[in-house]
Amino acid sequence: MAPAQHLVRASLVVIGDEILNGHVADRNTGVLARGLAAVGVDLQRTHTVADDRADIVEAIHAELARTRPRLLVTSGGIGSTPDDITFEAVATALDRPLERHAGIVQRLEGSLARQSAAGLAVGPDIREPMMRMADLPTGARLLEDVSGWVPAVVLDLDGGVAGEGVTVAILPGVPGAFEHIVAEGLVPMVAGRNLVPTTVEVEHGLPESILNPVFAEVGRDFPDVKLGSYPGRPMLVRLIGTRERTAAAADRVQEYLDRLLADEPGRRIAAQWGGRTTTARRSSDQAMATPTSSPDPATPEDRP
Repeated sequence: MAPAQHLVRASLVVIGDEILNGHVADRNTGVLARGLAAVGVDLQRTHTVADDRADIVEAIHAELARTRPRLLVTSGGIGSTPDDITFEAVATALDRPLERHAGIVQRLEGSLARQSAAGLAVGPDIREPMMRMADLPTGARLLEDVSGWVPAVVLDLDGGVAGEGVTVAILPGVPGAFEHIVAEGLVPMVAGRNLVPTTVEVEHGLPESILNPVFAEVGRDFPDVKLGSYPGRPMLVRLIGTRERTAAAADRVQEYLDRLLADEPGRRIAAQWGGRTTTARRSSDQAMATPTSSPDPATPEDRP
């Protein structure tokens, strides 16, 4: 495993008025987070910004100032319409000019040729907006094997994520394309750099407030293990860290739950809460394959 100061970390800038005004729900954050987590890379921070050059530049500058090596991903704002300004905004943020990429031009010419063959009159008013997708920040390279007709590109700063710098990955926001590029292009780029942590999940049927004493113990005795408690049916405690430490922290939580459920008051509370008087435990691959759902709206208030 790389030393802590050399661990690869990641950031995401989601771009689009349609996300902020609620017309489209963001799916790409979860896709990126799960893909990177599977290879031990933390998605540390996300920004959601409008189709506004200054907002995009501000978000990129904030993430460039953070620890390195870092994978900085943008989602959305690549296309031929006036609101598609991500390439221009990234170029501004990096103080680099735009240059037209011959390989992308060739791809776009093929698309235009098909439109023309279908009978569409392809004039400058169609051609030039399309060609904006070929205008990349200087130094960017096309991810040829995973790009569709909307390009995905990466740009390395100070040696990129392969060294001690930053790799900026500029991806389309269409969820299907984004997911494919993450899985086939970005995850392989950072795989093997970080230790993949162990995840242990403990399901139970008690209100999370009465677990606070054991949560405090885990925080004190296992500060290197991340602990999260998620209300729902069932309730869920998730612990993430090295294999041995995570298992020991999970044992602590499990033992506390077992003691509560061995006594009549604990069983009575569990029955009031939802009727579950048993626990279940799973780790790593099983846990990663089951994203945490939103809290069940029917879950009663958390009461002691």
